[in-house]
Amino acid sequence: MNKTLPPALFSFTVLPAITAAVVAAFLTMENESEPARYAAVLALSYLVGSVPWGYMLIQWRRGMDIRDFGSGRIGMSNVLRTGGGKFAAVVLLLDFGKGVLAVALARQIIDTTAGEVAAGLAVLTGHNWPVFLGFRGGRGIATGLGSLAMMAPIAAAVGISSFLPITLFSRYLSLGSVLGVVITCASVVGLGVSGVYSPGYIVYALFTSAIIVWQHRDNIRRIRDGTERRLGQAATQAT
Repeated sequence: MNKTLPPALFSFTVLPAITAAVVAAFLTMENESEPARYAAVLALSYLVGSVPWGYMLIQWRRGMDIRDFGSGRIGMSNVLRTGGGKFAAVVLLLDFGKGVLAVALARQIIDTTAGEVAAGLAVLTGHNWPVFLGFRGGRGIATGLGSLAMMAPIAAAVGISSFLPITLFSRYLSLGSVLGVVITCASVVGLGVSGVYSPGYIVYALFTSAIIVWQHRDNIRRIRDGTERRLGQAATQAT
């Protein structure tokens, strides 16, 4: 989806097609060959991740392209600065749900740890590099957390409990996100080594945290330089 395809058209064409494909996969793919099941789950997980909820919501309600403001990203933090708290809360839930749906799809159709991990990485890739927006998406926090909540809920809870105080104390969403991801990854590794979770989830945590921290590299640079926006600061026109 680009500036020539309005969100309304996307909603009445592409989104129903993805929804129908997901439902069909839930109902029909369980008895197919393993390669076919992996192919279906990975493709659908990527497409689910590519649904640009932040972009569409701001376009619907404000008539603006969120990519022209603030960080140019389509995730919750830029929606918060561009559209306010209510819009941000809706986008947070929808992006979180993408991660939940991808792992649920893998659990139903493939039913292996490797399948869940692959689906989680595919949906995160779709969110960060969505085919419908020219591969320019979000940073992956909410979607990655949604997948992790399905795989390792204790570690996900640790991540949330770390993110909130760091963000509130520092007033930097990006700092809370980066440190929260690092702490969450350490929790998954610790719980995996101790036998609480499958070692496969450690692979997911390591790859996901590396991707998310990389996606925040510009934020990290601005925090270092003292130019990062704090909570409550509105987004400005992107240059």
